[in-house]
Parts: sequence; structure tokens; C-alpha cells
Amino acid sequence: MASRRYARVDRTVCVACGACASVCPKGAAAVSHGCWAEIDPAACVGCGLCAKTCPAGCIALAERTDDR
Repeated sequence: MASRRYARVDRTVCVACGACASVCPKGAAAVSHGCWAEIDPAACVGCGLCAKTCPAGCIALAERTDDR
């Protein structure tokens, strides 16, 4: 069963440190263009490790909708 949650990044706060990518067990997090982190919602299992690790506090878990 898929998780009902997934991680979302607030790009305006992200410092592109890569901490989220280093702890993601599914490889769903990556730093895009050296500017901000991105989370692949299809790969994200909603564990929250990235949100707990983020020093900028820019990652939050959100409820999935039918299209995510």
C-alpha cells in the first residue's frame, strides 16, 4: 500500500545543501540545478527523514491527492 503522504519543498527557503538527498532511502530527493531540492512524488514513501534532516526547514509532508 502506498503512503498517503509525500514530501514537498519550499524552493524560496531551500539552500540546496543536499541533506535531504543524502538521507532519502528511496532516492526521491535531489538538488536540481544547484539551486533547490526537488522530491519525486512518485518515488517518495512519505517517511519524513528529509524533513527532519533539512537545516533550512523547507520540507514538509503533504497529503497525496489522486494525481500525486
